[in-house]
Amino acid sequence: MEIRKHIPNTVTSMNLVCGIIGVIFAFNGRIDLAFPMMLLAAVFDFLDGFVARALNAYSSMGKELDSLCDLVSFGVLPSVMLYNLMTQCLFVSEWYCYIPLIITLFSALRLAKFNVDDRQHESFLGLATPSSAMICGSLSYYIAFTPSSVLATWAAGPFFIPILSVVLSALLVCEIPMFSLKGKFKGALGMKLLTLVVLVAIVIALMVFRHMNWSFAVLSAFVLYILSNIVYAIAKV
Repeated sequence: MEIRKHIPNTVTSMNLVCGIIGVIFAFNGRIDLAFPMMLLAAVFDFLDGFVARALNAYSSMGKELDSLCDLVSFGVLPSVMLYNLMTQCLFVSEWYCYIPLIITLFSALRLAKFNVDDRQHESFLGLATPSSAMICGSLSYYIAFTPSSVLATWAAGPFFIPILSVVLSALLVCEIPMFSLKGKFKGALGMKLLTLVVLVAIVIALMVFRHMNWSFAVLSAFVLYILSNIVYAIAKV
């Protein structure tokens, strides 16, 4: 086999390496390093498709490898990060802290479903695992750096993180249409992307004005992404 056909899989594998390192950091309570590793994994997750297209080096193995890597970086890692938050809650027992780990289970179901579902070429049905992971990762990072924030207060209680875990798990396997963030700015999809960009820009402006941690922009962007897709689904747009 030509060397060029191995290049996309090598890039994909770097996604997995970042995810594993991120999990180790998360278990050690280093959320400040775990989330950047998740972001780096997302970069490699984006680049592998770009490289495959550029080199015309698609393969069925590459598709399966991508899902396996995503399960670690965007399934296991965000679950462990939320688990770490739960362990800091003084009002729950140890077993209760395991609830966020259901995100790993539903991420696996989501990825398996995506691989066999021919309806999800141009858009998604349900929330993509990287989007779910970014919400978990950015929330954990934001709380780590702003422990006096309202979100940190909510996370310190016994209900916020478990409810978030259940909601994200449900979104991963639901049938709600969700547009791809890798789409082109044209037609109806272009308008949806442009609307999201404008909303995120407004949030960033407010965030800068209030001197908030940059991770809040990531969190807000993906929350707005989910809410906008739900609105479009209800309005059947």
